[in-house]
Amino acid sequence: MILVPDTSVLIDGRITSMIKAGEYKGATIIVPEAVIAELEAQANNGREIGFSGLNELQSLCKMAEEKTIELKFSGIRPSLEQVKLASGGEIDSMIRGIAIENAARFITSDNVQAEVARAKGLDVIYLKPQVTDFVPLGIDQFFDEHTIAVYLKERVSPMAKKGTINDMKLVKIRDQPTSEYELRNLAQEILERAKRDPDGFIEVEKRGITVVQIGSMRIAIARRPFSDGMEITAVRPIVDVTLDNYAKSDLIKKRIVSEKRGLIIAGSPGAGKTTLAQGIATFLSDSGYVVKTMEAPRELQVPDQITQYTMLDGSMANTADVLLLVRPDFVIFDELRKNEDFSVFSDMRLAGLGMVGVIHANSVQEALQRFSDRVDFSVLSQVVNTIVFLDKGVITRIFDVSFTIKVPEGMASEMHIRPVTTVTDSEAGSLVLDIFRYDGQTIVMPVMEGTAAPAASAPTLRVPQVTNVGQPVSPVNKPGSSLANIPDATPKKESDDRPGWKLTEKEIQREIGRYTDGEVDVQMISDTKAVVYIDDKDVPAAIGKGGKNVSAIVNKIGIGIDIKPRTDLDRQQAQPQKPEAEFSAGTGIKIQTDKKQLVILAPEQSGKIVDVFAGKEYLFTATVNETGEISLAKNSSIAQEMIRRYQNNENIKLRPV
Repeated sequence: MILVPDTSVLIDGRITSMIKAGEYKGATIIVPEAVIAELEAQANNGREIGFSGLNELQSLCKMAEEKTIELKFSGIRPSLEQVKLASGGEIDSMIRGIAIENAARFITSDNVQAEVARAKGLDVIYLKPQVTDFVPLGIDQFFDEHTIAVYLKERVSPMAKKGTINDMKLVKIRDQPTSEYELRNLAQEILERAKRDPDGFIEVEKRGITVVQIGSMRIAIARRPFSDGMEITAVRPIVDVTLDNYAKSDLIKKRIVSEKRGLIIAGSPGAGKTTLAQGIATFLSDSGYVVKTMEAPRELQVPDQITQYTMLDGSMANTADVLLLVRPDFVIFDELRKNEDFSVFSDMRLAGLGMVGVIHANSVQEALQRFSDRVDFSVLSQVVNTIVFLDKGVITRIFDVSFTIKVPEGMASEMHIRPVTTVTDSEAGSLVLDIFRYDGQTIVMPVMEGTAAPAASAPTLRVPQVTNVGQPVSPVNKPGSSLANIPDATPKKESDDRPGWKLTEKEIQREIGRYTDGEVDVQMISDTKAVVYIDDKDVPAAIGKGGKNVSAIVNKIGIGIDIKPRTDLDRQQAQPQKPEAEFSAGTGIKIQTDKKQLVILAPEQSGKIVDVFAGKEYLFTATVNETGEISLAKNSSIAQEMIRRYQNNENIKLRPV
């Protein structure tokens, strides 16, 4: 009997076992040179199937030496052009040609190759995929009921991670190091099983790395040049967990079957995210929903009625196109890593599909930061409604994502109202994060834990130390000095320096700056009103025809803007401010106040640095200018403190430093 095997048979590895069983003993086996070239190319590219086929070929050579079979090589090596056309069947045609030339029986495990050979009139032996009578894999010897993962590397003792997801330890399985020969045999066996087992898949195969899924076990085979030595890593689940096993399962069920069908499972690697995703998928399927999965690699252990999809032509976007035609009720996306993944997840959710995504993150802030960098925050709450955070297999917290219009909690109260995406703890009801746009960027702002809603608090007085005229630089808290007790004091905002107004002023300057080359002076009148002074000649352009330009800016920023010529500002500044009041505060010291300023008059201390005291209590340090004045903003904490001290009949004194 003369047999001509193709590449698929040698990779499959069953021809040698059939010879050992006596089925083809004494046969003449002719191996086409095209088969050897194809295996060599696969091995050179670091593909494990190439090495598997070459090992099978070496076994045939040993059988030939033992006179069990006769082994011959025939044909010519394919040209570069034929190799390029391999996907079109050029190499397969050369292999069939050898069988025709030698009037041999053609043996293959490739269904397409078998059908073409039959059409050519060849006597074909088609080896169907083996689906029964699987013996345990060699790597199974390293597992027991407590083993989660096994780590095998050449010249290193085998290691295993054992225990539970809450308590895992890395232990040595044996003292004897693993050899490269042992790892090669294990790898070949794994690949053969993946090709025969209907529950086996070769998920990833690139130069130096092959990832295989066999049942519930995920196996990664690495070799040079990708790794510094051959390595096999096998991971499998040790428990079958349903959604009901989780403490907060009722809360998850309520959200996922309601209108809030965008759920994210977040946690660090190994936290149990995939296990929870499996439980949710099974619950949804048992509840009468059509459920599909998107995975690369496919590692979810789900019932057969849940179809598992992987990347189509190397892209999840292509897979999404198919799923949008299939129209399932829910899609489990395991897991989100690349920009394309986030885009696909968002598009499918906005298309109306229920989505459950898995994402690596150490906190809810990190999870949303990864989303906000890729998805516009204004639609984030439509894409993600609920975030479930896991730690060591336990659901620690569940968060709700919603959308509102308000002043961001993480910013000063002076900041104007704007669209904000909020994240709250679903059980405690406390606000956790505010997400909003500012200066063209998406800001994810943490909020103090326990904040349920913006609350007004009593202002706390801060008396700054002054080193230059009217320029406070270092706050000194004065206990018991609330401005609420000062009859003439102007009520203070949350921040004396009004950081929210400053941010708004910069935003207005940037927008108005598009219509003028000169300076843009912005004066905030209130939280919702600002006056802008620009060069007289640029005012018409900034306002626009019928107020078109300024209206667009108002709509974008969210506050009213009054644009005025700079000559109005110059005229105002040229008018001297008359003091509203003047009073004596101590020996040789007078204080004047008007609408904007409080001025301490001390001509005898002109040009000196002085400490200011109220009675025996130190208040601040300041520099007296050349005209003998210390100028302070009237609504500043220092000025309000000065007024209060005067009203309490305390003696204000200056002492040179």
